[in-house]
Amino acid sequence: MAKDTERIEQQIAQAREDLASTLDQLADRANPQRLADDAKSRAIATLNTPAVKYTVVGVGVGFAGLVLLSIIRKLRGRRR
Repeated sequence: MAKDTERIEQQIAQAREDLASTLDQLADRANPQRLADDAKSRAIATLNTPAVKYTVVGVGVGFAGLVLLSIIRKLRGRRR
């Protein structure tokens, strides 16, 4: 009977340690600073992919072309 009691107490102690460890892991995962850092890292990793880089460059060139075209049209309109 004493061995059963000791065994149960050991199981309870182990369960408490496991629960404490799980709670610590959950607290770490839910830390707002850590969540923000993880989101920032994912965003940077996504932006550093070649497809995104080329898309951003293409949009920038297209926008610059539209601005240049607009300026040229305004200058031609003033000459007339």
